Amino acid sequence: MSQISTEAEEIEIIAGGEFERTPVPQSKLKSWKSFLGMYAGEHAAGTEFVIGPLFLTTGVSAFDLIIGLLLGNLLAVLSWRFLTAEIAVKNRLTLYYQLEKICGKNLVTGYNLANGILFCFLAGSMITVSATAVGIPFNMPMPKLTDTMPNGITWIVIVLAIGAVISLIAARGYDTVSKAANWMSPVIVIGFLVCGIVALNQLGVASFSDFWNIWGEGSEPLPGQIKYTFWHVVIWSWFANAAMHIGMSDLSVFRFAKKASSGWTTAAGMYVGHYMAWIAACLLYAVYLKSPEALTFLSNGEAPSVAPGPMAYNAIGVFGILVVVLAGWTTANPTIYRAGLAFQAIMPKISTFWVTIIAGTIATIAGLFPAFAMKLLDFVAFYGFILAPVGAVIVFEHFFSQKYGVIKNYAEHANIKFNKSVLLAWAISFGIFYSLSLKFDIFLSFVTLPTWLLCGVLFLVFSKQFQKK
Repeated sequence: MSQISTEAEEIEIIAGGEFERTPVPQSKLKSWKSFLGMYAGEHAAGTEFVIGPLFLTTGVSAFDLIIGLLLGNLLAVLSWRFLTAEIAVKNRLTLYYQLEKICGKNLVTGYNLANGILFCFLAGSMITVSATAVGIPFNMPMPKLTDTMPNGITWIVIVLAIGAVISLIAARGYDTVSKAANWMSPVIVIGFLVCGIVALNQLGVASFSDFWNIWGEGSEPLPGQIKYTFWHVVIWSWFANAAMHIGMSDLSVFRFAKKASSGWTTAAGMYVGHYMAWIAACLLYAVYLKSPEALTFLSNGEAPSVAPGPMAYNAIGVFGILVVVLAGWTTANPTIYRAGLAFQAIMPKISTFWVTIIAGTIATIAGLFPAFAMKLLDFVAFYGFILAPVGAVIVFEHFFSQKYGVIKNYAEHANIKFNKSVLLAWAISFGIFYSLSLKFDIFLSFVTLPTWLLCGVLFLVFSKQFQKK
């Protein structure tokens, strides 16, 4: 194994269990190479097999997708570099301990609960992804884009079996999880690349003009989907990982970086996973849409299935099944582990093994319902919208507290367990913009940034007011 992957593995292991309440010591800091391997592997995973095809269901044009993803992923990288990594190397604390200093222990408990549940739902969608591959030898009916409930006993048995295996492995600890992911990541990346090349051949694409003639201006969205424009793609791809960058979750990772410039390594994840892999998966679905099965669905006014297993199998055979299973597995495993850690913060007397099993059980139940995977674009947008504003509290305190006379780490300073300034700022900003999104049918990702900004400003205003009293 290379030095880069070994160091990346080390970071992930200690991020899960060491220096939880102390700054990372100088001796444990890592170079940018460690983060490069980690991000390249983490963001070419099971979610990509679903997100790519879902873009195509929105009728997006080739220009809007290709150029929109270029810009959106760049904005994500800039957020990691100049916000997350910048604050991480200054304080070298986990997100949870940083929040506890600002918000108080009781308020962080609520954050952990929300974070853990959302992690479980995301892991559940990845169990769904793996199930679409495992079900191929059993001729299992695949879930359709509009399905919400399990479609048969075969589906239920396969999901339960996959969920049980993933949960037990995750419960063995992050050492096992991260080692497996590091070995599998190169296979998954190669699988995505090969799938994209084969799909282009199956579509008869020999030149860029052929590609443009096939895709070009896009199409009408499939039943139940909304039409994506250039700005839908840009904003959605920017905030696909909003909880990690502007939400500050990756403080826990970048606290090990020697320099803030390590934040640039996130580009490896954004342009291997969130660019190459999304477009490759999109091409797989383009091939499927020309199949007799898909044309039958469309002629009946129904949306065809978005099942990664059959699409990858159609392109590269048994290797495609393996890639989809591994991609879903390597995403679900660490996600369940992280959910378990979030729950353990709430229930510290329960062992890591059992809280991980609880998280895995919730994820497996979620995986029974295809809606979490089939509506992954909407779920990821909602996930970021809920958690990102919490990061604004950390960002605004870090950059503006001195200028506006706000006491840093106020909960720790005042020895309180509940900082109402944080809760009020989050609740008001969330309530206003979520209501506007529902009332005027605004794409949720479009209001994530305004919500984040308002939460940060309100936090400073309320802090100034309450700290005086």
